Amino acid sequence: MTLNATASANEPAAPIRDGGFVRFRLDVTYDGTDFSGWARQPGLRTVCGVLEEAISTVLRRPVQLTVAGRTDAGVHASGQVAHMDLPDDLDESDRLVRRLARFLPPDVRVTAITPVPVEFDARFSAIRRHYEYRITTARYGAEPLRARDTVSVPKALDLDAMRAASHALLGLHDFAAFCRRREGATTVRDLQRFDWVRSDEDSVRSGGGDGEILTAYVSADAFCWSMVRSLVGAVLAVGEGRRTVDWTAALLQERERSSSVLVAPAHGLSLVKVDYPANEDLASRNAETREVRSLPGGCC
Repeated sequence: MTLNATASANEPAAPIRDGGFVRFRLDVTYDGTDFSGWARQPGLRTVCGVLEEAISTVLRRPVQLTVAGRTDAGVHASGQVAHMDLPDDLDESDRLVRRLARFLPPDVRVTAITPVPVEFDARFSAIRRHYEYRITTARYGAEPLRARDTVSVPKALDLDAMRAASHALLGLHDFAAFCRRREGATTVRDLQRFDWVRSDEDSVRSGGGDGEILTAYVSADAFCWSMVRSLVGAVLAVGEGRRTVDWTAALLQERERSSSVLVAPAHGLSLVKVDYPANEDLASRNAETREVRSLPGGCC
């Protein structure tokens, strides 16, 4: 159960232990509202671009980051992971977090910088990524303090139907219907969790209220381009009564991006955690991830 190395394109890794370099893990959080996604793009404000510029300025040497998952424009992260290679004479990783806080804008923060084994790769070593998608059904929309990370769907949603439609997608499948095509990339993924949890935040706060918060918890070994937002968009169609519960499972039979699946808005989505194996298993995980994966019994 491995995936194509091009399935989730990220920034290329810097040289490993080249001339006395040491690898560091960065834990990163950001509000994606005003970023054009993670990846560097000429003339655009991106998370990677802002971070690399700040770190390079502080260290007075060019730095290149490799990330666990390139988030799209408007998508947030509270548990993003990246790595960088620095000369082994650097002895200020603890202080670097505090120094970066003075250089970085308020919508992005590096919360920890930790030396890691040379085999650690933020992208290829990952065994699981966890996302959350947040929706409010309140008729007045999202609370102002959460408007940047909560999507307003001011209508009744059938939560039981949404859960059934989500659970039908669990497992190892070809999610081509839910993915934007990338040349040479596999769309086979192992979806390990897709569940919805209700919290009556309005009622808790005011003793009444007319809305509820629905949060989707989505976990997989990896995700292809726009997959999480497409999964959420498809299940919302079921919750609104526009599609039947068995419609989402039927989409797994398609081998191209489905025009019937609407992509949910970016700002409701957050990358909250990335899981990695024990240090002794990093090298084998990297090799496994770089292999091309297909469905059991598939021809290609």
